[in-house]
Amino acid sequence: MKIAYISTYPPRECGLATFNHNLVNALSLDPNYHSESSFVVALNESDDVKEHDYPKEVKFIIRQQNQQDYIEAADFINNSDVDSCIIEHEFGIYGGNSGVFLLSLINRLKKPFITILHTVLKEPNFMQQTIIKEIAVKSSKIVVMSKKAVMFLTSIYQIPKASIKLIEHGVPDLEPIPDNEIAQSELFKNRKVLFTFGLISRNKGLETVIKALPAIVAEHPDVLYVILGNTHPGVVKHNGEEYRDSLKALAKDLGVENNIAFVNKFVSEQELHQYLTACTVYITPYLNEAQITSGTLSYAIGAGAAVVSTPYWHAQELLADNRGKLFDFKNDTQLAGIVNELLSDKDKYQKLRQNAYEYGLNLRWPAIGTVYLNVLNEAIATGKKVERITPPIIDVEAMPVLNLNHIALLTDDTGIIQHARFGIPNLKEGYCIDDNARALIMALMATEQGENPKALKFMPVYLSFIQYMQTDNGNFRNFLSFNRNYLDEVGSEDSFGRTIWSLGYLISSGPNNSYREFGKELFSHSIPHFGALNYIRGKANTIIGLAYYLSAHPGDELIIKEINNLAGSLIASYKDNKDGDWHWFEDILTYDNAILPLALLHHYEATGNTTSYKIAMESIAFLNSFSFENGYLNPVGNAGWMKKHGKNPIYDQQALETMAMVLLYAKAFEITKDDQYLNLMHISYQWFLGKNSLHIPLYDFETHGCADGLQFNSVNRNQGAESTLAYFISHLAILKAAEAEYETLSSPLVEADKYS
Repeated sequence: MKIAYISTYPPRECGLATFNHNLVNALSLDPNYHSESSFVVALNESDDVKEHDYPKEVKFIIRQQNQQDYIEAADFINNSDVDSCIIEHEFGIYGGNSGVFLLSLINRLKKPFITILHTVLKEPNFMQQTIIKEIAVKSSKIVVMSKKAVMFLTSIYQIPKASIKLIEHGVPDLEPIPDNEIAQSELFKNRKVLFTFGLISRNKGLETVIKALPAIVAEHPDVLYVILGNTHPGVVKHNGEEYRDSLKALAKDLGVENNIAFVNKFVSEQELHQYLTACTVYITPYLNEAQITSGTLSYAIGAGAAVVSTPYWHAQELLADNRGKLFDFKNDTQLAGIVNELLSDKDKYQKLRQNAYEYGLNLRWPAIGTVYLNVLNEAIATGKKVERITPPIIDVEAMPVLNLNHIALLTDDTGIIQHARFGIPNLKEGYCIDDNARALIMALMATEQGENPKALKFMPVYLSFIQYMQTDNGNFRNFLSFNRNYLDEVGSEDSFGRTIWSLGYLISSGPNNSYREFGKELFSHSIPHFGALNYIRGKANTIIGLAYYLSAHPGDELIIKEINNLAGSLIASYKDNKDGDWHWFEDILTYDNAILPLALLHHYEATGNTTSYKIAMESIAFLNSFSFENGYLNPVGNAGWMKKHGKNPIYDQQALETMAMVLLYAKAFEITKDDQYLNLMHISYQWFLGKNSLHIPLYDFETHGCADGLQFNSVNRNQGAESTLAYFISHLAILKAAEAEYETLSSPLVEADKYS
């Protein structure tokens, strides 16, 4: 058996890396395993391939945010003589939106593989659910570590139970050491030790144990709470040691600072096992139930520790049948009572440890490794492979490099300037919320594509502009002069809708909690105005914003009601105006037309409303019937627009119209997986680069701005914010679609298939 393992790997300090290393070692014990030809493909956090000093079994390194590495990794595996692959999946270790870059690898992979899911989300967003479904389709088997995970995959992700294998989390094959150095150390000697280990972050709930210490120490003064582990790297990056310091301060305030100790290091498994066998009680005080797998808890059971835990999902299963004790989330009083009882009642304490030890024998790696080998043999026997039938539609390398210099030129400390004369900002025209909302969307998209430093820098500028333009009653002004005077009291409904779109997107995709919470505050203040919208494009833009909001807060009944009301209005307008071969929402096509079916696709995605889906697809087909000529895009022109049963006035063509088409086809492809929409999306985007009726690029490779329009004999050489942002939003949408292009294009969602 020759295997390629795809995951993080030591010396990277990561639970997944440790698991993968143990799996490699466990499988290598089998006499049929061929260690010389097996290898590891390791995931790096940074672009520095020398970030970690990997051992010799690591033959290929993937830089997390470099999509090309995933493609090359697949080719590397395909050209090797391995029989199968094991992919470890956890949200956060793969690049792209929700780790979508992994799909580039698995759709190119020609070897059968199994995928181990370390996390199964109960409330995944659309992208997360799509990725897991795609992984399941391509994997010979999906491996999870708890019964709850199996239930989620079958009920939420609609993955057949036959495709899922339950294999519990492996633990080290170690027996207690008679002369335990940790037990004899100054820290542990003559103390009853309560113990927690793992990367430290706020969701671990360590403060609950500290709050319980006064009541425990009152009965058992020799108790010491030991916390082993470094602070999570992501926490250190953003907040330093703030959480650890707050725990120390809490212990001091409660008078138990002498009953708590931090051991700030990442230890080997052998040393960890010594800690676990030396401690008196092991505690996992996590703050919520949403943890489907806990390696730390499995290790504690495997070591035969007396375990006390909050009732998160994995703990409920693993500690059943008196293998441990459960206490309610954040309930320090209940925790103190349980610990005091165990420390006082030796029989209960010993029975708990014995039950844990006996169960842990079944979890040891040699036994677990054998199960994995059996699953891999099945995968090879079934010969499930992935082969790409069609060549890629999107050639990312042929696209201009993402360059935000013109955006930077238009942006000052107030916001983004509306207009430009050629490539020079026109300060006389001031600012508008329309453009700053689009700019916020662009900045969020750019950040998702790899934490673009300029995009991150611009984001608070655009967000603060939106806040400055919000009125006391929650509505928004639109125009602001260069000297920061308001130029209107209430903006247009279009500008209101685009602003809600940007805030909804921020709430769903913001780079940190501060931005998301700020966006939610502005969004919530504007809710009373949703029902007062009269115009169809204002409603459509608002629907998109509400859909993004619901992707982050799917159970918000008020927003569900609002989005249904607005979508109902679009549906009614479509039915009123549909006539013969005229499948449109009005009796004329004016501007930003594709935004209307796009809004209904978002409504369908957020609520599952099939009427919205059907109307969206009908109106898309109608748009397609006249928007493409000679293989390129001819969007509806501004010179008279397109009247009912009339012809498309080709000029003047606006960048905003093209952006809407790009986003429409991107969403249609995302939902249906039909590559005709990917193709139409790419054709639409190329309008910016010269594949248009004049064969002249609107994107300026010198200034990195975008011309304001395509006229009958030239381009409008002004490069204002609207057109430039339209280009970059389209560019970023194309990059995102390129990430997803390697998904299966022949398995649309069941609901979509009804109407395709």
